Amino acid sequence: MTDMHPLLIELGTEELPVKALPGLAQAFFDGVIAALDRRGVAVEREGAKPLYTPRRLAVLLPGVASEQPEQRSEVLGPYLSIALDADGNPTKALQGFAAKAGIDWTALHKTSDAKGERFVHRAVTPGATTAALLPDVLREAIAAMPIPKPMRWGAHSYAFARPVHWLVLLHGGTVVDTELFGVRSGRGSRGHRFMHDAAVEIATPGDYVDALRNAKVIVDADARRAEIVREVEDAARAVGGDARIEADNLEQVVCLVEWPKAVPCTFEPEFLAVPQEALIATMEANQKFFPVLRDGRLTEHFIGIANIVSKDEAEVAKGYERVIRPRFADAKFFFDEDLKQGLSAMNDGLRTVTYQAKLGSVADKTVRVAALAEVIAPQVGVDAALAKQAALLSKADLQSRMVNEFPELQGIAGRYYARQDAALAGLSDDDRAALANALDEAWQPRFAGDDIALSPLGKVLAIAERLDTLAGGFAAGLKPTGNKDAFALRRNALGLARTLIESGFDLDLQALLASAIERVGALPTSKDGASAFADRGELYDFILDRLKGYYADKSVTVQQFNAVAALQPKSLYDLDRRIDAIGTFAALPEAAALAAADKRIRNILRKADIEIPGDVDPALLREPAEAALAEAVEAVRGETGHALAHGDYVSVLTHLARLRPQVDAFFDSVMVNADDAALRANRLALLKRLSERLGSVAAIEHLSS
Repeated sequence: MTDMHPLLIELGTEELPVKALPGLAQAFFDGVIAALDRRGVAVEREGAKPLYTPRRLAVLLPGVASEQPEQRSEVLGPYLSIALDADGNPTKALQGFAAKAGIDWTALHKTSDAKGERFVHRAVTPGATTAALLPDVLREAIAAMPIPKPMRWGAHSYAFARPVHWLVLLHGGTVVDTELFGVRSGRGSRGHRFMHDAAVEIATPGDYVDALRNAKVIVDADARRAEIVREVEDAARAVGGDARIEADNLEQVVCLVEWPKAVPCTFEPEFLAVPQEALIATMEANQKFFPVLRDGRLTEHFIGIANIVSKDEAEVAKGYERVIRPRFADAKFFFDEDLKQGLSAMNDGLRTVTYQAKLGSVADKTVRVAALAEVIAPQVGVDAALAKQAALLSKADLQSRMVNEFPELQGIAGRYYARQDAALAGLSDDDRAALANALDEAWQPRFAGDDIALSPLGKVLAIAERLDTLAGGFAAGLKPTGNKDAFALRRNALGLARTLIESGFDLDLQALLASAIERVGALPTSKDGASAFADRGELYDFILDRLKGYYADKSVTVQQFNAVAALQPKSLYDLDRRIDAIGTFAALPEAAALAAADKRIRNILRKADIEIPGDVDPALLREPAEAALAEAVEAVRGETGHALAHGDYVSVLTHLARLRPQVDAFFDSVMVNADDAALRANRLALLKRLSERLGSVAAIEHLSS
């Protein structure tokens, strides 16, 4: 077996784009391994992963074979009928094939296929050394990297994500000589730009990580991440708080530094009067700082991460504080001015803001949402007048200076303004708090995986908002096509469904859709002036379709989902309970047989060419098996009636599962399509009554597909 030696490739560059860096590193790593695999070079990669910092991409593999295995090739030549003449002498076709292979034709082998026997040239050549292959491996890996905007530098024709300044290429302790981007390979890496601005000689790949750490570079992103978290948490604890460490912010900081050092900072406490979400957004999105909270509330402390251990950390802190102060001052100005204006004044401004050409202004939309909220509220125990008032104010903050500067604060800003709006002074403290929270919660869920609204009033607004968006979008011809979904109707449909299901609201979705469609009205569908309402059935199906992925994530099979969806329950909460029950039923040993039987029964009933009686005549039950089934069906109908009426679907299906012996016996010994018309009709009536109850919770025949 060929010798295995560790492999190190390090590509040194100017600072790489922060958000693209992890993806570039992974692509480089995967590309090197894929290129080695294509050449049959054995690779040990246990524990290996991409290594990177802002100034370098590296691949460190614990073992790579020193050469390829033997290379075997087979080239098919002409068939014997073409290759040899009548005397068995080689034709020009065979001579040409042999000459191309570089051997005498008598040294060729023969093989056969469906068309007959033919000549073939088989060759075995020694494998190339890995050192000879690595230059092409490296070039292939780089060519496959996803670099959207390659840079050119100097007078050269080549391009990369950033200018390249050094290249380390070691297989074992040996430098593999090559040139890339005008840089010759060697063993010389580089340390930290400020704390170790010098070459770092790498003796062997195994020395790489420690050699760079000694040069103030943590090349392992996981180690750098852990160090940042430790430093930030320690700094926050030192001031009696907890650091807010969001994954996206952390990842960007990891890609900004090679040697992280936490720098505790403060800002003026007067800024804490501003909504903390605005201050946090400024610190995280604009400056990549880590806010410090205490009991969930923002404090005047934050943590910056420097890419250097400074001799005067206080000066670094002053620089960080100086950077955020103007942004905080702007946020405070916006907030104070918005408070002077008030929500009602902001709301008035919505009349001049177009929501959609056919659907009118944003103010028109809030009126429709308010009307829907009034309808929904009493059904879930919420005050209708408060729901209407909250809905009318639900978009007011879109006209605020704060949301104009921080769009992600829509709803959140409204919550703060409602708490201090003098125009709402007539509300009780509880109602004002409920209204304020609902203005924020109406936007939930804001993104995939986000929680639904928490409060009952917030849920009412969230439902009403999405009903109007969907009804309006479909009426205006904005239905999603392919990847296009300008009004986020797919996200709104799932948000609506999740809110109804996870809130336990047993509401008639069909009726709610009809109400929303009526308020939107008929909209023009063509230039000739024709108008039409949104199609309620199409909207219902669209919402149901969004739930396929939702339930797939909960390990509900497509068959189970389709079994319930086929019944088109009016309530999505009821649909959810049925799906839960069908999951329990599907795990029973009787489920598959009953599902297959139900499918068979429905096919029989579908093909029946007579009017099937509504009742079963006991006098016509001639066979013991059909009499036993009729008795069992009537018994189970009596046992499950109350459970079915009260939504105890698990109980219903559990009772139905007990019918399997009688169903199996019936089909084993009873001819449904008997020659006697009366017997045939009676047996069809029996199957119809059985099928009605088998399909009362879900169309269980779907479980047999």
